[in-house]
Amino acid sequence: MQRFTRNRTRSGVALLASLGLTAGAVSLGATPPAAATPPYHSVGVECTTATNGRFDLSTHDGYILLPDGTTAYMWGYSSGGGGFQHPGPVLCVNQGDTVTVSLHNNLAEPVSIVFPGQEGVLANGAPAQPTFGGGSLNSLTKAAAAGGGSVTYSFVATHPGTFLYESGTDPAKQVRMGLFGALIVRPTMGPNFAYNRADSRFNPATEFLGLLSEIDPYLNAAVEAGEPFNMARWHPRYWLMNGRGFPDAIADNHASWLPTQPYGALAEILPYDASTNPDPALTRYLSVGTEDYPFHPHGNNGRVIGRDGMPVEGPTGQDISFEKFSLPVGPGQTWDVLFDWKDDNNYSLDNPVNVTVPNLQNLEVGMFYGGTPYLGVPGTLPPGFSSQNECGEFYIIAHNHALYQITSWGVNMTGPITYTRVDPPEPNTCAA
Repeated sequence: MQRFTRNRTRSGVALLASLGLTAGAVSLGATPPAAATPPYHSVGVECTTATNGRFDLSTHDGYILLPDGTTAYMWGYSSGGGGFQHPGPVLCVNQGDTVTVSLHNNLAEPVSIVFPGQEGVLANGAPAQPTFGGGSLNSLTKAAAAGGGSVTYSFVATHPGTFLYESGTDPAKQVRMGLFGALIVRPTMGPNFAYNRADSRFNPATEFLGLLSEIDPYLNAAVEAGEPFNMARWHPRYWLMNGRGFPDAIADNHASWLPTQPYGALAEILPYDASTNPDPALTRYLSVGTEDYPFHPHGNNGRVIGRDGMPVEGPTGQDISFEKFSLPVGPGQTWDVLFDWKDDNNYSLDNPVNVTVPNLQNLEVGMFYGGTPYLGVPGTLPPGFSSQNECGEFYIIAHNHALYQITSWGVNMTGPITYTRVDPPEPNTCAA
């Protein structure tokens, strides 16, 4: 018998209803640390680095919270002796490193790891090859046996860029159950470049991840119950970003109520300034889904500088990067995208927006509204209204443009949705 567990009421499911997909504000994490520059919250890429030249990953099962209040049984890779997490840790290495990953399998069937985009991968010291049994393909690479088996993979990280790692054993089932994660290879030019190109420079304090995935809870329930599942009937009903759906996607990394879902998707930046903030932010998009995810951050076009771990350049190294309104991240693809936010008109109380702001009684005020159209200038809000705005910051929505994918089994305005938070330039009270 298949079962789905509802574990709490979600008051935040309809949080966007009053926003009309416009700017707003959110503060769902812990108290911001004192800091001179963003991020003031625990957001952005959180790297797991090798210990003594080695990553130790283990497989575990556990549960994640979905936006409609249900839970889903999942599998996942975890780092070291850590418990279950979803998705797997973000592995960060440097170009030229010899990367060693030891996999320890605690699940009841064999599992493995493949590293798309990497060359010369070894498994237990021999070239990683598909394995066969009874005339059938068992795995795309050597697997760790069920119930305690292990295998060690190694390769040289030759090319910088953004890559996936995922199970190569029954991937149609195991990847969809959660056996995947992100691999970042930093170039020899340094951690503030995406590639070995001067025009790939970014602010390393504003590096973000958008790992897109999907769930059919009937598969997960069948696996939990030890029952067979006909993969021809697999149909996603949940779509996630970094293992979370909105509104949880905009919470800080390691939000207390998401103990197995460590990574948020909120992007927090300062406005572009040629002197104080000249470098753009970087988002690394990845997908383990089965169809295109046309993801779009409102308020700016992203500049695509890399795809599938390769810089967007011509045969002689010329820059052929391009701006894109919507990013159709396809199955198994990765995209590296630079972006910033410019206050081109320098709007302020001394240079007002050329519109008449309606009287307060004529406004429908959402939780994300700071009270005025001016960055860094909190305004008057209705009596008794509890705003999530901290210091007059802007929040600009970013979401999947395939609107049926921003649902949770029919609950609208959930799924792969996040925000770009634009903090006012200092001095301000954001870090107070």
